[in-house]
Amino acid sequence: MSATFPKILLLVHKGEVHISAHGYDELAADDLTAREVLVGVGAAAVVEDYPAFHKGPCVLVRQQDGKAKPIHVVWGIPAGQSTPAVLVTAYRPDPARWSDDYLRRKS
Repeated sequence: MSATFPKILLLVHKGEVHISAHGYDELAADDLTAREVLVGVGAAAVVEDYPAFHKGPCVLVRQQDGKAKPIHVVWGIPAGQSTPAVLVTAYRPDPARWSDDYLRRKS
């Protein structure tokens, strides 16, 4: 169970969100909007948890876009801080690299 993800959810609910420049680039590259990512975070499932990442704790989650298609989003919290939730990147996962539910990497 991720200790980071509940904090991310609370920050998003409070509107304490920052989208990184890379995050904006990746959203645009996969024709995603920040709004659909923010709306979908409440139903996300944790894929991988990185509590000791050097830039701050972060999680990779599987969410859905506005058309109910799977997307992966990396959310983080800056090291040494308690806010904001940072949308680091978001992308459409490659089905060849992920399980059918997009929760596990294929070997």
